[in-house]
Amino acid sequence: MLSRDNLVILGMAVLAAALGGWLQHESRLTQVPAGIAVAQVSEAAPALELPDLQGSVHRLADYRGRRVLLNFWASWCGPCLDELPALDKAQSKFGDQGAIVLGIAMDEPARVGAFLADHPVRFPILLGRVEAPSTSLLWGDRNEVLPYSVLIGADGRVIATHRGPLDAAWLERWLDPHAG
Repeated sequence: MLSRDNLVILGMAVLAAALGGWLQHESRLTQVPAGIAVAQVSEAAPALELPDLQGSVHRLADYRGRRVLLNFWASWCGPCLDELPALDKAQSKFGDQGAIVLGIAMDEPARVGAFLADHPVRFPILLGRVEAPSTSLLWGDRNEVLPYSVLIGADGRVIATHRGPLDAAWLERWLDPHAG
């Protein structure tokens, strides 16, 4: 059994952790312009309609019933480019099981097209809005740092977000249809 002093210390530590989490959450929200709604984990994914390089519009609603990985990247982002082959392999592995990767290029269309001509991928690449508020910001990338990924469940709810590159093991956990 814990002594009274240890219980007080434990209680203060829990309170400090809760306060720290709240302050971190509030500081993230301050980076979002007033009136802008940002996607949140466990909430319904907002509507998304973006063109591909040929001008065809893709809607997130078209993928309802599938696990969707939105991956925000740019041709000038080294870690993004390092991550693309793993994303392509994951799409190849899990695509026939219902998962889909949607690459959201936060870049100029000409640069995206030139890059993909030399490095094709087997998943759709859509053109995100770079101007404020950017598409990545609306999906929770409050610092607008790339790469940034959002996992959406088959039920249309945001399951998780991740800043930085995803490796093969992470992609396996996110895209496996039997994952939680």
